[in-house]
Amino acid sequence: MIINLRAAKARLSELVEKVSRGEDVFLTVWGKIKARLTRAGAGTVDTRAWARELRKIREANSTGRPPKMTIDQIIDELREDRF
Repeated sequence: MIINLRAAKARLSELVEKVSRGEDVFLTVWGKIKARLTRAGAGTVDTRAWARELRKIREANSTGRPPKMTIDQIIDELREDRF
């Protein structure tokens, strides 16, 4: 099923039900597909393996220097831009 984002917001409960039965739902913005809703698999995510992989990526990309800003500071800065 393909539906625009505005209509999807109004029909979210219905779409979640369709997705839970196995149907994929594609969301469009200005006629272009931007996202896909798909059924979540029961227990398909191995969180320990995911955490190990994330740790490897962080170690491989680390500069060894502490970050200039914390995540909270980044979020606060982004929020300030909205007002």
